[in-house]
Amino acid sequence: MNKKRIIKWAKIVAIIYISGGIALFFLQDAVLFHPVTLNRTHSYNFPEPHKDISIPIDSEDTLNLVDFESSGTVSKGIVLYFHGNKRNISWYAKYIPYFTRHGYQVLMIDYPGFGKSTGKLTEQKLYDWAMQVYKIARKRFSADSIIIYGKSMGTGIAAQLASVRDCRRLILETPYYDFPAVVKHYLPIYPVRWMLHYEIPTWQYLQKVTAPVSIFHGTRDRIVPYKNSKRLMPFLKQTDEIITLKGGSHNNLFMYGQTIQKLDSVLKL
Repeated sequence: MNKKRIIKWAKIVAIIYISGGIALFFLQDAVLFHPVTLNRTHSYNFPEPHKDISIPIDSEDTLNLVDFESSGTVSKGIVLYFHGNKRNISWYAKYIPYFTRHGYQVLMIDYPGFGKSTGKLTEQKLYDWAMQVYKIARKRFSADSIIIYGKSMGTGIAAQLASVRDCRRLILETPYYDFPAVVKHYLPIYPVRWMLHYEIPTWQYLQKVTAPVSIFHGTRDRIVPYKNSKRLMPFLKQTDEIITLKGGSHNNLFMYGQTIQKLDSVLKL
C-alpha cells in the first residue's frame, strides 16, 4: 500500500472517529435513553389497585408517578422503585406484585421525558425527583419502613438517594459502577468520561449508605456487565451482599428462583 493510500485511509478513519465523537457528545441523550412518552390524558390499566399522580414542578416540568397499593389490609412499608432507561412505568409494572404481595406499597416514578413526566432530563433533576418521591413516602412511613429499589439505570439514582436519606434497605438490580463505565463498554475508543453529561457514580454513593445493601446481577449481562458489580464490592459493608445469578442476563433475573427466594426473605423481615 503506497503512502498516498495510507494517508487517504487515515483521513477517512479520522473523519469517522471525530464525527462519531461529535454525535456522541451532542446526541448522547438519544443514545443513552429510550423513553416512550404518553399523552397526559393516558389512563393506566394495571390490574393492581393504584393511583396516577402528577406533581407540577414548574411551568415545564411535571413529575408523574404511580402509587400502587399493597395487597394486605395493613401496609408493612413502602418501596420506592426507580426503573431503567427504556420505555416508561407501563413496562416495569409487571414487577409490582413481587412487592405488594408482601404488604408493601410501591411508588414508581417516570423520569423527565418518560411516560407522562415532562421536562429536560439532567443528572441533578434525577436526584431531585427521587427526593420528592422519598418525601411522599416519609409522610406515610418512618424511614425504617422504606425500601429503595433500583433497576439498571435506576440503581445509581437509588444509591444516591440512600446515601443522603435513611431507609430500611437498598436493593440494586444490575447496577453499574458509574455511567461512563457502561458507555465505555460499548465505545472503548472514546474518552467517554470527558464527553458525557452524566456521571452517576454509584461507587461513591455506596460508601455513604448506612442501610443494608443487596445486589442482584447475572453473569451474562450484556447491557451492564457483571464486572460492574465486582468493581462495587470494595465499597460494600461486611453485612452487604451480592446475589450472583449464574447465566443470568439483564432482564431475566426474575426467572430465577434464587432471585425470588432472596427477595421474599428480605421483604418478610
